[in-house]
Amino acid sequence: MRVSSIGSAPRPPRQVLLRSQGLSVVDYRCTAAQGDPAVTELHTRHVLAYVRRGGFGCRCRGRQFDLVAGSMFVGHPGDEYTCTHDHHAGGDECLSFHVEPALADEIGAPPMAWRVGALAPVPALVVLGELAQAAARGRTDIGVDEAGLRLVRRFVELVAGREAPAPAASAADRRRAMRAALWIESNSQDPIDLDAAAAQAGLSSFHFLRVFSRVFGLTPHQYLVRRRLGHAARLLADDTMPVTDLAFHVGFGDLSNFVRSFGQAAGMSPTQFRRLARGERRALRDRLGAPIAELR
Repeated sequence: MRVSSIGSAPRPPRQVLLRSQGLSVVDYRCTAAQGDPAVTELHTRHVLAYVRRGGFGCRCRGRQFDLVAGSMFVGHPGDEYTCTHDHHAGGDECLSFHVEPALADEIGAPPMAWRVGALAPVPALVVLGELAQAAARGRTDIGVDEAGLRLVRRFVELVAGREAPAPAASAADRRRAMRAALWIESNSQDPIDLDAAAAQAGLSSFHFLRVFSRVFGLTPHQYLVRRRLGHAARLLADDTMPVTDLAFHVGFGDLSNFVRSFGQAAGMSPTQFRRLARGERRALRDRLGAPIAELR
């Protein structure tokens, strides 16, 4: 996967943010254009990559996956994968966590948990992915290793013992679904209904709902809500905007709905999440599980 810099300032194509005994954190931005030849690569470690922007395809273990913002790209050591760029979105960005085998064993992940290939956006992982992103940028008092370990542990809890079903959709349907998903991501702060999203794919609402769900494993509205939650988590971790204003800013029309949805996703209120991002370790221990030390 060809990679380049993140943000406006020049940065190395593949920036290693952290390298420790059990965990490395790498910042990627892919600049491969639509139609560029795909290159087969090899996972050398367990990998959990949070897609924070863009959309791309991936072939791994005989299956085709389509990833959008909020998705998780998952890798197992020794597995080959090929990233495709049929859906050029102007630069795909990922925050990638490379887990050494000893740490993966210590966390307790069964091997098949790392062979699901990819996951559609999951609220609990989206909010932790955004927390990790804020930590990577130095905008919180939580270390990026701490946030990354929480993300990895939550991933393991969610997927242990099950394997994600393979999407069964034509290449044309995958392109349509991706086009609509990118549009939803770019306009998630605005009111969006099924008809408007279906128009981006050039499909009837009925057919679009079936196609989108088949490709990504969730409905268009579920994806919309999860992107709004992701944007909210980013602002909570990196901004001082009042929670009420923030809820409306990211597209929630009702404060109580935002608080309820965010609480279900994060296991804590928006205010508690903001405190967590600002370094209140007690919230991290009480709400997200055992202390980081127990994972080492």
